[in-house]
Amino acid sequence: MREPREMTTSGWVNRIAALQDRQGYSEQHWEGSFEDYLGIVRQNPKVTRTAFQRVYDMILSHGKTEYIDNKKKLIRYNFFTDPDFGGKDAIYGLDIALMKLVNVFKSAAQGYGTEKRVILLHGPVGSSKSTIARLLKKGLEAYSKTPEGALYTFAWDIERTNLDGQKRREVMPCPMHEEPLHLVPHEWRGKVIAELAAPEGGYAIPDTGDLCPACRFVFKDLMTEYKGDWEKVMQHVRVRRLILSEKDRVGIGTFQPKDEKNQDSTELTGDINYRKIAEYGSDSDPRAFNFDGEFNIANRGIIEFVEILKLDVAFLYDLLGATQEHKIKPKKFPQTDIDEVIVGHTNEPEYKKLQSNEFMEALRDRTVKIDIPYISRLDEEVKIYERDYNSHKIRGKHIAPHTLEMAAMWGVLTRLEEPKKHNLTLVQKLKLYNGKSLPNFTEDNIKELRKEALREGMEGISPRYVQDKISNALVSDKGDGCVNPFMVLNELEAGLRQHSLISSEDQRKRFRELLTDVKREYEDVVKNEVQRAISADEDAITKLCANYIDNIKAYTQREKVRNKYTGQYEEPDERLMRSIEEKIDIAESRKDDFRREIMNYIGALAIEGKTFNYRTNERLHKALELKLFEDQKDSIKLKNLVASVVDRETQEKIDVVKQRLIKNYGYCEVCSTDVLNFVASIFARGDAKE
Repeated sequence: MREPREMTTSGWVNRIAALQDRQGYSEQHWEGSFEDYLGIVRQNPKVTRTAFQRVYDMILSHGKTEYIDNKKKLIRYNFFTDPDFGGKDAIYGLDIALMKLVNVFKSAAQGYGTEKRVILLHGPVGSSKSTIARLLKKGLEAYSKTPEGALYTFAWDIERTNLDGQKRREVMPCPMHEEPLHLVPHEWRGKVIAELAAPEGGYAIPDTGDLCPACRFVFKDLMTEYKGDWEKVMQHVRVRRLILSEKDRVGIGTFQPKDEKNQDSTELTGDINYRKIAEYGSDSDPRAFNFDGEFNIANRGIIEFVEILKLDVAFLYDLLGATQEHKIKPKKFPQTDIDEVIVGHTNEPEYKKLQSNEFMEALRDRTVKIDIPYISRLDEEVKIYERDYNSHKIRGKHIAPHTLEMAAMWGVLTRLEEPKKHNLTLVQKLKLYNGKSLPNFTEDNIKELRKEALREGMEGISPRYVQDKISNALVSDKGDGCVNPFMVLNELEAGLRQHSLISSEDQRKRFRELLTDVKREYEDVVKNEVQRAISADEDAITKLCANYIDNIKAYTQREKVRNKYTGQYEEPDERLMRSIEEKIDIAESRKDDFRREIMNYIGALAIEGKTFNYRTNERLHKALELKLFEDQKDSIKLKNLVASVVDRETQEKIDVVKQRLIKNYGYCEVCSTDVLNFVASIFARGDAKE
């Protein structure tokens, strides 16, 4: 029998309702008297923090990691990995820029002057400026819901008289979500704050100004009614927990410039409510005014100015006052105190206009500019694309290994400046920046490279362009369900013809040449990978390693080696040792040093009670793999893959290699066949040249 509809619906409602945190909701909607609030302040003075202090504490609440990069101590703030929202807006590779930003917040939190500045995020398109602003807004919303991030505001519980003389009870929330301590008259406030603050906590309660015009009107009205009895006035105050929310326009504002004809500065500071003028009789009555401009509603939190330098000059005056004096001037009302973080962002052409515009001198003087460049470290750039194109987001498509890496490599190369010295290629510079060591290059050299490239990261290709071309490759009909690096690189090259931000043909030509460098690098990577797959016979490598160790042990100790077949003692096999050492460019003059280094390493492990394993020595491991590959490649006849007919024995060996590529390196059936064909063609070309 079919279950009644009501019961089914009720069942689902109950299941959904069970997900609610009722206690959390109750805590976030706490309400009490002004006396109750003063008790909270006495217990935890940090509920009175300024907006800058709250943002700084919010960032620190997620923790930080210190690390050394090229002899420089850096800090990675976990907040910018977007932990509360699953990393959707995580920022990679910009630790230095984010350190500078957090230092501005730290200085402002301590009242050293930067709290009177506009924080201007400046950089090329697609460099994460908007993402940083979005993260700060999201983070502040989430932080205000936690016990550590709690803040409070108040509402008036008063009686109003209607036009017909009838009285009615009305609850009027403070339109600017003010700090309740503003209710303490200024002449008493210093003493009250000193008594409330717990001296042992070492926290000084800040004074963020006076009541807004609407609350001041009600306060004065009640003081008149009670003949100056402040205590009775406070009985009309209900303090409540304040949860910041951009969607509800509480404590978080966003302002975006519009067409000049449609812009109005009242969008920032509020406007007259003409419907209420008839009720209250005057347009200068605060009850007939909507304190709902972006500056008003963002009080206690943060306001973001999108493309701030596109603002009309009329908005500039409001911005200057809000920045330096922390005051705004609503129409027909006195200057009103605000407490909020002002963050703007802009691109380079707009900033150059600012520098050349003498009318903007006051804004320049009140601005702290934080450069947000493109990423210059390959591994960090790759993380952007791995986040957007990880396996669970791609339906029916496999992305071949190194596809995202090669796209990222090209993107980073377009942003790097050509090295002025050191006889370096741009690809080598990219590898140094990425933490790879190159012969004769020290950390000091890398620091020097960074210092000489002042504009690095401020020009080049945006990650958005690369993402668009990866998307094109994913929806393409080519590739039999698998997207490989060449498909993406071809899309990147084809798109250069219509790229709107490429300013010259020389620049377009340079970007094409960098694609050639990336393809060359990809050849080296897959050749090495296929070589390792071919030589992945663990038993063969172990035997080869044991043979090599026996020979270098005899060589360094001036002994002979026993031939396991004949039983005779013979001189160490110099030909075998050199055939392995040459694979990793150990010169004849350095062979003794290398052999002693290996023996000392084995001896040190033995002292610790550990057994030597070739995998623990990266250079020796690579040399053994390359030697084994050289010994086996002719038996596999890899170059014959390009032929139309492959014999059964070779095919079986090739199938083994393909399975290793699939199992160990992340290839699929399609791209493992493609990469073997590609590497076979490279060897075929090499043989043809010979």
